[in-house]
Amino acid sequence: MTRCLWFDWAWVDERWQERVALDIDAAGMIAAVRVGVPAEEAEIVPGAAMPGLANVHSHAFQRAMAGLAERGNRPGEDFWSWRHVMYRIANELDPDEVEAVAAMAYVEMLEAGFTVVGEFHYLHHDRSGAAYADRAELAGRIVAAARASGIGLTMLPCLYSAGGIGLAFEPGQRRFINGIDAFGRLHEEIAGILRREMPGAVLGVAPHSLRAARPEDVARIGAMFPAGPVHIHAAEQVAEVEACVAGLGARPVAWLLDRAGVDGRWCLIHATHIDNAEIGGLARSGAVVGLCPLTEADLGDGIFPGPAFLAAGGRFAIGSDSLIRIDAAEELRQFDTSQRLRDQRRVVLSPEGSAGAALLRRAWDGGRRASGQAMGRFETGARADIIVLDRDGSDLAALPPSLWLDHFVFVGGRRVIDRVYAGGDLRVERGAHHAREAVAARFRPVLRRLAETL
Repeated sequence: MTRCLWFDWAWVDERWQERVALDIDAAGMIAAVRVGVPAEEAEIVPGAAMPGLANVHSHAFQRAMAGLAERGNRPGEDFWSWRHVMYRIANELDPDEVEAVAAMAYVEMLEAGFTVVGEFHYLHHDRSGAAYADRAELAGRIVAAARASGIGLTMLPCLYSAGGIGLAFEPGQRRFINGIDAFGRLHEEIAGILRREMPGAVLGVAPHSLRAARPEDVARIGAMFPAGPVHIHAAEQVAEVEACVAGLGARPVAWLLDRAGVDGRWCLIHATHIDNAEIGGLARSGAVVGLCPLTEADLGDGIFPGPAFLAAGGRFAIGSDSLIRIDAAEELRQFDTSQRLRDQRRVVLSPEGSAGAALLRRAWDGGRRASGQAMGRFETGARADIIVLDRDGSDLAALPPSLWLDHFVFVGGRRVIDRVYAGGDLRVERGAHHAREAVAARFRPVLRRLAETL
């Protein structure tokens, strides 16, 4: 059965167009796009419609620690000390709590305009580090949370097979660790869960990083798992780059380009500290860089070399990583303004035309590639993922269409989001997810308990 949503304005073929009808089939995909047509018997949706965004990098359990790691515990507080707080949180959560936390994160993503999440899932075992009787227990909880919220899912089970380059495992990592054979079995079980419970989901794979997955595993991961996206953390911290050079004889992105067969299936998360040769090689590879600017700022990672990468033809998408704050527009704004602060100039990522439109075009394209989902465009065969901006009850009412995307990214953000559809289903209305109160009621006791343990 096909139904029709009609908008007086929608972003089609990379511009705002009037009187747009989207026909949506029973699977939640766009069956047809019609421009300049009367509403007739369609459901009229007030506002301006644009495609939903992919959140290409999420660690859902970390939503439980947002705001709990903002205290200095030693001189020189940094990413590496932050990890120990993260380990404490990771080792506290039981399966019901993992599901409750993930559901809260996914509800907030939909409210912020993210309609698909790439879940970089590395919490695999019980609190002792032993496998659950159902090896994919916690992955199943992620799937349940995604279904409850209605968000589209790209599941990225994470291979964590090393404690660091040349280092033993730390006790705090015990819930993450798998050898390559055990990981293969886990991946198969997750595939079965998705076939049964969420057949529209995409399954990929995520070797954690060159510091937390054995180099020999990373080198062959693409061949071992020949379908779906491949995501990996890379060059997030200067210390990581230095350890890779010392232990492997190459910078991490250079090593991946030379030895891991990086191509258009790959998404390198962060890639903050890359040199000119890596910028060119990464752009030529067709891979996407998954930028998480709010987390990168919170952890003191550094600033990605945006102008040089984009000038070389590089592609990027956005993610929310540690979920310190979940806000699609704010991730884009932080990316842009961090470049301005470093270079002491304005509008450095889009020297001509609308900065908001330029950022969103690239994020839609990169998100489609990195998630493996048909999204980011209003076209036949795409997911019916729709952000509806409040055009009458916000500043947009006073602005011409040419300024709407700038306003969304740099000013209004999630405040101007009225409705969000994911896979054709209305999930957010008047800025709030339909299940927000029920999901929050499960989440808050978990947060309260965790805060008391720190």
